[in-house]
Amino acid sequence: MFSTLPVTALRAFEAAARLRSFKLAAAELAVTPTAVSHQIKSLERQVGFPLFDRAPRSVKLTDKGARLFISVHGALLDIAQTLDALRPEPASGALTLSTTHSFAALWLVPRLGRFHQAFPQYQLNLQTGADPVDLLQDASVDVAVRYSRRAYPALHTAATLPEWFGVYGAPGLIAQMAKTRAAKAAPALVTVRWRDSDLYEQGWLAWCQAARMPAWRQPAAVHAYAEEHYALQAAIAGQGLVLASSVMVSDSVRAGTLAAYRPQVRVPGAAYTALCAPGRERHPPVRAFLAWLTREFQA
Repeated sequence: MFSTLPVTALRAFEAAARLRSFKLAAAELAVTPTAVSHQIKSLERQVGFPLFDRAPRSVKLTDKGARLFISVHGALLDIAQTLDALRPEPASGALTLSTTHSFAALWLVPRLGRFHQAFPQYQLNLQTGADPVDLLQDASVDVAVRYSRRAYPALHTAATLPEWFGVYGAPGLIAQMAKTRAAKAAPALVTVRWRDSDLYEQGWLAWCQAARMPAWRQPAAVHAYAEEHYALQAAIAGQGLVLASSVMVSDSVRAGTLAAYRPQVRVPGAAYTALCAPGRERHPPVRAFLAWLTREFQA
């Protein structure tokens, strides 16, 4: 049964599909791009259908090629993990997670103690940044938690944490506004201005419309920050009202450092989704972390 499996060709195919490049696959496998191309053409002749749509400077998997990649990538990953587990000192007790600065600071890190307590044998390496990691190309990253409204059909989706947006402020400021019933004029507003993103601007407009106060914020001073955790700290310090994600503000509300202004007014947000390359979810540290994260998302 296994004697006819083209193992070398399947390794070349997996590398080219993951890296989306025959040249990069050749460098990883220490062969020439021509050798990779020949191996993949041989595999295509054997299976009877094309695996890639080829362009002058890029390659893209066909639908059948994508299905084969998921199977081959998962199988090779299982073999690598089994070999590692059989070593006298396994090297696979760690996993690397990529996410945004704000999600790490405001939601994940305060909860990580529970993961470490439940799984002391695993080491979690945390990477943060604004630019998303390509999980199919960068094998050094096991899991990514991304903020988006989109789906990721090429990746394994493990857990999703939805959100909504509301307006929050320091409890003293909220109490003062309730006492004076200051609804016609807003105090100073704290907002976030991400690079190339108008999410918060649209969110403020949507919140004011939902609150039936479309012109409420026009005369207000606006203090903008590049990261959500800075904006929340400014609001906690009493510098104004902040439009905030229910996910990001949850611990501050629970601790009493922030309170909701007109809590019945909410606008839809996006979601935080835990993703990994297909097959990576079977890696023991990744499996343990994703199971723990799913429970935390549902708490």
